[in-house]
Amino acid sequence: MIEATSLLEGSGLQGLQTGTLILIIVAGFAAGWVDAVVGGGGLLQLPALLLVPGISPVQALATNKLGSVFGTTTSAVTYYRRAQPDLRTAIPMACIALAGSFGGAILATLLPENLIKPIIIAALVAVGLFTLFKPTAGELTQLRYTGRQHYAVAGVIGLVIGGYDGLIGPGTGSFLIIAMVAFMGYNFLAASAKAKIVNMATNLGALAFFLPTGHLLWGIGLVLGAANMAGGYLGARMAVSKGSKFIRIVFLSVVGALILKLGYDVLFPAS
Repeated sequence: MIEATSLLEGSGLQGLQTGTLILIIVAGFAAGWVDAVVGGGGLLQLPALLLVPGISPVQALATNKLGSVFGTTTSAVTYYRRAQPDLRTAIPMACIALAGSFGGAILATLLPENLIKPIIIAALVAVGLFTLFKPTAGELTQLRYTGRQHYAVAGVIGLVIGGYDGLIGPGTGSFLIIAMVAFMGYNFLAASAKAKIVNMATNLGALAFFLPTGHLLWGIGLVLGAANMAGGYLGARMAVSKGSKFIRIVFLSVVGALILKLGYDVLFPAS
């Protein structure tokens, strides 16, 4: 008979205090909700995972991706059923983003983090200012390109932001949404619906890299995934029912939080 302790080996659940487990569940639910609306749930989820005793940063990143796959898949399906996003754009974009994410995960093992975060902060500030001072952006869908140009721009966005997701992660959904609003002409709701499909693919791409490395903590990841699914379902329903103005407000809030978090990391790096 297999002992219970052997079943817990490698799961990350053995010796985990009840308070830490509850924090992970709450963070997973909140991250799923935020990801479903505008992205950026990793801002909540990764710090919670790093509180697990003995967990390494790579294990936290890999386990975060496992949990996020469940949330983004749930919100993508919910958006598809309720908002009917154009799959002719979303699916090719998602496939390219998956490849970009896999490549980004490889780069994550090679590039120093301190060179990347300042660039991301500058990009987030630009994104926030664009959204704040162009209040009409994202209200209506007015596509800027048609035909091959449209799909080419979508592919470039998928490749670049997919690579970012594999490399760092937090804010991927936010970058996808603003890129589709600013460069392609979608409204916030249509952009968010497509972003969930693409974000699901980027999570799968990074996860495909981490799976054979042995860094996944399956028990914690599955608990996180269940919480993500619940938050993702609720967030997607709220976004569809409340529309682009609601998404824009949450978007600005999340971008502001990301700027503060990454700015703090740069100014006060962990020793």
